[in-house]
Amino acid sequence: MTAAGRLADFHCHLVPGVDDGSETMRDSLHSIGRMIDAGIARIITTPHLAASAAGRVYRNGFMHHFDRQWARVRDRARTAFPDLELRCAFEVRLDAPFPVHDERLRLGGTRFVLVEVPDFRIHAGIAALLADIVRAGLVPVVAHPERYRGIDRDLEVLRRWKAIGAHLQGNYGSLVGQSGKAARAIVLRLLAEGLLDYLCSDFHGQPGYTLYTGPGRDEVRRQGGMRQLELLGNVNPGRLFEGRPPLPVPSLELRAPPKEPVEKWLE
Repeated sequence: MTAAGRLADFHCHLVPGVDDGSETMRDSLHSIGRMIDAGIARIITTPHLAASAAGRVYRNGFMHHFDRQWARVRDRARTAFPDLELRCAFEVRLDAPFPVHDERLRLGGTRFVLVEVPDFRIHAGIAALLADIVRAGLVPVVAHPERYRGIDRDLEVLRRWKAIGAHLQGNYGSLVGQSGKAARAIVLRLLAEGLLDYLCSDFHGQPGYTLYTGPGRDEVRRQGGMRQLELLGNVNPGRLFEGRPPLPVPSLELRAPPKEPVEKWLE
């Protein structure tokens, strides 16, 4: 457990009726209950938002709708799960500069922000957008990099992002093929290279999503990565809640690498 004895997950989709996660309040409370059953006691829920749409959603009333829905689920969760620490932010698609002015986009009131690559394809401009976030005094956390097309064979693009000041968050489900063979091969390579900083669920409420106590955790254990699992899935997410940077995660010598070489999946 973390210093406070409470597991944390900062990437999931639990605000009802605002994205492709929970559709209703009942869905949200059911999903939160599943996460609590998996041992999670600190959650930051992160609905999708495109950076390019930020001005439009402020004008068209979406953020007012979001604020109402977030307040509803927060208040219901307080009653149903009094020991839960529930916060909110957004998973921001970097198809334009990050809207640094809105503190609601920050992970649970910290300096960390969760971002994803548009269209799941890396392009040269992403590094500049990440650098802009760092210059603004924020800390970008790139969601599920293993799912993006355009990673070079030496993983230099991801190393460059980390050198800029970004951190990398993998999905538990990717470890067991939830996002396909390519994502599994790449996330295992990231483990082997010691490039990941966090593991989270990216939980959308559907039964197939893998939580901390699921098969993704078991796969890391099977690979002999108990120390890595403790840091990626427990210590570092807890440190993010406290506004502190992740601890370094040592590289993992894989016991059972993918049958096909990871180079097959890298462009």
